[in-house]
Formats: sequence, structure tokens, C-alpha cells
Amino acid sequence: MSDWTDGYVADIDTTFGYYSELNPQRLRLAFLNTGLRFPEIGTACELGFGQGMNVNLHAAASVMQWFGTDVNPAHTQFAQTLAEVSGTNAQLFEQAFAEFCSREDLPDFDYIGLHGVWSWISDENRAVIVDFLRRKLKVGGIFYVNYHTQAGWAAMMPICDLLVEHADIMGSRGQSSVARFDAALGFAEQLLATQPNHAQANPRIADSLATLKIENNRYLAYEYFNRNWQPLSFSQTSQLLSAAKLTFACSAYYLDQIDSLNLTDAQQDLLDGIPDAQLRETVQDLCTNQPFRRDYWVKGAVRLNELEQTEALYAERVVLVQDRADVSFKVTGALGESLLHDAIYNPILDALSDYQPKTLEQIEQVVAALGINLDQVIQAVMVLIGAGVLCPAQDDAVIVEAKKQTDKLNLYLCHKARGSSELSTLASPVTGGGIAVSRFLQLFLLAKAQGYTQPEQWAQFVWSLLAMQNQCVIKDGVALQSEQENLAELMMQAHAFANKQLPIFMALGLCF
Repeated sequence: MSDWTDGYVADIDTTFGYYSELNPQRLRLAFLNTGLRFPEIGTACELGFGQGMNVNLHAAASVMQWFGTDVNPAHTQFAQTLAEVSGTNAQLFEQAFAEFCSREDLPDFDYIGLHGVWSWISDENRAVIVDFLRRKLKVGGIFYVNYHTQAGWAAMMPICDLLVEHADIMGSRGQSSVARFDAALGFAEQLLATQPNHAQANPRIADSLATLKIENNRYLAYEYFNRNWQPLSFSQTSQLLSAAKLTFACSAYYLDQIDSLNLTDAQQDLLDGIPDAQLRETVQDLCTNQPFRRDYWVKGAVRLNELEQTEALYAERVVLVQDRADVSFKVTGALGESLLHDAIYNPILDALSDYQPKTLEQIEQVVAALGINLDQVIQAVMVLIGAGVLCPAQDDAVIVEAKKQTDKLNLYLCHKARGSSELSTLASPVTGGGIAVSRFLQLFLLAKAQGYTQPEQWAQFVWSLLAMQNQCVIKDGVALQSEQENLAELMMQAHAFANKQLPIFMALGLCF
């Protein structure tokens, strides 16, 4: 009998996570910061879309035509439901990579995204994807891929192999992957308690194992129990993708583009002396002990001259997506935590504090009187996007068109929030992607859409749903018991929502 899972864990569903690096709207500024031309994205594809949250959020929040596939029928059914609800006509299929990539009815693509796949599939499937990129990615097209890297995982790889081996040998028949992973993790802790030489030679293993313990076990079991899990070096990935005529463009994770957050002066000097891009990335991974790469690759890199780059950067728009008062002035890179310069970041954030999209030229015009130049604006914007404080913003005409779709999708997702907290992202027509919105905030939005105008009514609306399901509010890790306590807490959250989040949500087009 054939195994349709092809080594993937299939007895548990993937989580409903959202990964902003998959959003094509983000590639423009990433490319421009590197001095490269970017294509206009009309057709896009996501391979291995999981539950379909990313592909549907991006399809609804844009005017792009999206395609995609996932081998899991349950995931595909949910993804197809979201596409039908939003009316995007996204073409989502339940097919293995070999079957989907050989379809003759697919268009050529401007953008192909691959998240949580490259390190978790067989060499044969990687070859199928490379051939698909060679045939179906347009000249000038972009490929996004993320994967675990050898530099950051070298010490942990024997432990990860142990987890899988323990689960295979010691796991009970019929036991779920999550239960087997829990047992394997417990055994690994017992092993470390004996102070094996491998752990003493690699002292960070204990910290890595402790980090695994606090992660979502459903996610971890899916992540590490795949038969083909294999961290790859940058050079290995580069060699594979060269067959599709792809070259490395830049990191899709904005903070990785900021050398001062990740490299010492000596490391920067060393890297500056390496002319070969592939070798430079390999050395940088070793400098930063990089565990996870998120990269853009391009089929035919075209470098802009200085004037073209400046003009394109001036036209890029960004929008503030967090409450201005809550913005942290600390970011974390490979070198640890860094403080942002108030004198630069405060004026830029002030210029965006009305939560309306602004071009980089508009921002520079506001802050120039304070001695802040375009280069400083660009770096600050890159850092703030990397920290999740800002997002690139779409053109007004696209926002108007996309909102017809995001309204339908967001209403459906908020209805789902009545009984579950799993779906924690809504689609923004302004950013072209997802915005994190917790369950109660989704329910406040739903109450508002149903005609309730006051925070007290929103709180009562949420409490009636919780009480119906014998649920309660959790505050500081403690379940509130009485109706009075629950209502008081919900009332406080509803008033905070009205004063803080609601104006931002309205500006981002999340209200329906």
C-alpha cells in the first residue's frame, strides 16, 4: 500500500499559524534595501499550505491570483472553505508535490512560496520542486523558502534523531505522535541528567531542550517527527536551486538584514572581504549560529542604479500596526538585545501615529528637520517591520478592491472564534496579509458588526458565548469563577479594545 503522507506526520493537524514572510507585499522593501529590482506579483503559488491560513489571507488581502497544494485532505478541505467564503477564486488542491507540479493547467508564476517544507521532505520531492521552479517560475520571479540550517542545529541533531528513534521503538501502538513526542522528550531529559559527554561538549543543548519543552507539542511533533527532517546548509540549498537558475537575493527576515544587530565589527570586516555571495552567507551563518533561514531567491537578479533605488524607496509605503504607546524600543538579533535610538525612532513613529500609510519620502520630509536622513529612515523602517511594529502598505486602489474579500473572510473567522481560539489572525487589505487578533478581540469585532455599540454590550455578548460552552476567562493563569468576575474582566478588556485596538483595526481595514 502506498503511503500518501510521504513521511509527514499525518495523525495530527498542523497549527493555524501565520508567517508574514510569505506575504509577497514584504518582498518589495527587502529587495530595494538590497538594491535589487522586484517584480509586480500577479500570479502566486504556495506549496504545502498546511491549513491554508496564509494562502487565503494573502489571496483575500490582495488582487493576486493564488494557487496551491497540500497533501493532507483535511487541511485542503478547510483551505478550500476559506477560499469559497472570501470569494477569491484561489485554486487550492489536495495533491502531492509530484502530482501538482506536473499539472498542465497551471499558469507561470511571479512568486512561489514554500514555508515549513524544504527541510522536511525527501530529496526526491526537493528535486520535484526545483524542476517546478525551473519550468513555472517566470524570469524575474521570486521564490521564498525557509529551512533549518546546519550551523544552528549541528549540536542538536543527534538529540532530534534520538527523539524520533525513541518514539519509533518505545512508543505504543495506537499512541498519538504528540504522546510519543512527550515520552521521547522526557527520556531526553533523563539522558541529560546523566551529564553525557555530548551535552558537556555542547552546553547549549540543555537550553535548546528546555525551549522545546515550552513550545506547542502539537507543532513540535509535526516539526520533528517527519521521516525526512534534515537541516541544510546555505550552500547545499544554493546548489539545488541553481538547477532552476535561481540566485540568492536577500533575507526575507528583515532583522537579518541589519548587520549591527547580528555581527561584531570584526565579523563584518571579515564578511566584507569575501567577494563570493554563497561563501559569505555560509560564513555569516557560522558567525550568527543561524538555526533557521528565511530567504528570497530570484530568477535573474537585476541591480538598480542609485537613482532608481532611491526613487523606488521613496515611493514605498508603510503603516503602524501596533499601539504607539506600546512599542518596545528593544529588538533582539544574533548579538542579543539592542536598544533603539529614541532620537531617531520616536520622530518616525510619531509621523506614523495616525495609523495611515505613509511613503518613505513623506516620513523623511517630516523628520528631516531633526537631522534624520533617508538612510536612517530606511534602516529604522526595516527594524520596525522586522519587530512587527510596522508593515508595508498597499496602494489605495488595491486596498479598496481587497476589502471586499477580507470583509467576508474576517466575518467568517470571527464567527469561528465563538467556539475556538485557534484562528488568531485576520486579513488586512492595507498590509496585504495577516494581523494577529486574539479570540476575545475577534468576538468584540463580531459583536460590533451585529449592532452592539457599547463596550458593556460587547462584554455581555462574549460572556454569553463562554457561559454557553462552560468556559471562563483566564486571568494571570487563574480561571475566574463567578459570572460577576468574568463580566468585570471582559468589561475591562472591552473598554481597552474600544480605546486602543479598535481605532487601529479600523485603519487596517479589519472591521467588517
